Amino acid sequence: MGHSDKAGKTPAQSQLQQFWMPFSPNKEFKREPRMFERAEGMYFYTPDGRKLIDASAGLFCVAAGHCRPEISEAVYKQLQTLDFTAPFLRGHSGAFELANRVVEYTPAGMNRIFFVNSGSESVDTAMKIALMVHRVRGQAQRQIFISRERAYHGVNMGGVALAGMVNNRRAYGVGLGGVYHMRHTALPENKFVKGQPETGAELADDLLRFCNLYGGENIAAVFVEPTAGSFGCLPPPKGYLNRLREICDQNGILLVFDEVITGWGRMGENFGAQAFGVTPDLLTMAKALTNGAQPMGAVAVKQELYDVITDAGPERGIEFFHGYTYSAHPAACAAGIAMMDIFKKDRLIDRAREMSPYFAEAMHSLRDLPVVADIRSIGMMAAIEVAPAGGPGARGHDIQKRLYDKALHLKSTGDSLIIAPPLIAEKHHVDEIASKIRDVLSEL
Repeated sequence: MGHSDKAGKTPAQSQLQQFWMPFSPNKEFKREPRMFERAEGMYFYTPDGRKLIDASAGLFCVAAGHCRPEISEAVYKQLQTLDFTAPFLRGHSGAFELANRVVEYTPAGMNRIFFVNSGSESVDTAMKIALMVHRVRGQAQRQIFISRERAYHGVNMGGVALAGMVNNRRAYGVGLGGVYHMRHTALPENKFVKGQPETGAELADDLLRFCNLYGGENIAAVFVEPTAGSFGCLPPPKGYLNRLREICDQNGILLVFDEVITGWGRMGENFGAQAFGVTPDLLTMAKALTNGAQPMGAVAVKQELYDVITDAGPERGIEFFHGYTYSAHPAACAAGIAMMDIFKKDRLIDRAREMSPYFAEAMHSLRDLPVVADIRSIGMMAAIEVAPAGGPGARGHDIQKRLYDKALHLKSTGDSLIIAPPLIAEKHHVDEIASKIRDVLSEL
């Protein structure tokens, strides 16, 4: 790799050894590093000055484009005035302001916000809330959780147990017991469908089967991504989420939407809950909440569930024994408030909705390439699945490296290339993304 005149030229191989990289082939990367030096708008820049279009919003985070000055200035100002305060027993105005701003976007009634530091933490927090709600209601036997195959719910131990992706589970044993998985909805007849498939809603009855097998009265909560993200854009069949809601209501089970990826406009609405017309009991979020500029996540909770826990607690004591040192960190809250302003000023969610049809057409235009096995899309997210070669995931991994070399960044999972650009993308950006993907896939 080349060097830039700026600080941060590509480190020598000896300088790369100490950092244990997450979700990365460490040996391979350190032999052949692919680095970024800076970013702006829709683009990353390498140490040698090459410009790469960001086709995955960083990691589904950067809805407003990179390095927004409004956010960096808000964080800088915050760090000069209040850099940190303990979130236990003490508060700061930014946390309350951001919570009020977030509930302007969440579904009606989901107006209690618990701040955490990541999507993984939001999932484990939601699990704890579900368990405590049932315990306070006198149903402490509700200990079972239901998830899905091909699901991703973060990497803390609760999320690992919920996960339906084998590589995220196989090294860690059982983890948490009492977690069962419904079938995924990636049916063969749903290949190359734009938006929600017409078939597959009946797969929601897997939950009913678990209710009959384990007792619905023993199930605490069902966790689903409205659209499976990390697996590679798996939209729900029409009626599927509605059926899950119905079965949960019939059996007193809490429904949790993991919207870490699907939230904040990615589905063309505020959250997937509004896009698909189904309101969960708890909703997890992260990523675009701060445009990725500061680590932050949150759980939105129906007020009635918040009231169950807080009303049962002591008059002058702690009701919910949970939280993190950096919950509602002042700098993260400043970034979140600035991002709320950008959502409103730039009409990001409206833009996502308006751009979605053009984006879908551009992604599905790649169907003619022989290597393409499937294309799935909804809102401003799509996945192009390629025919495997050299073992599962090998070709997808090779393609994302080739795309970097051809000036495009995206996230791949297995043999699926996941495209989810910043919501500021214009038609020429979408065309650039499709063109570069076509160039690389045509070489295979």
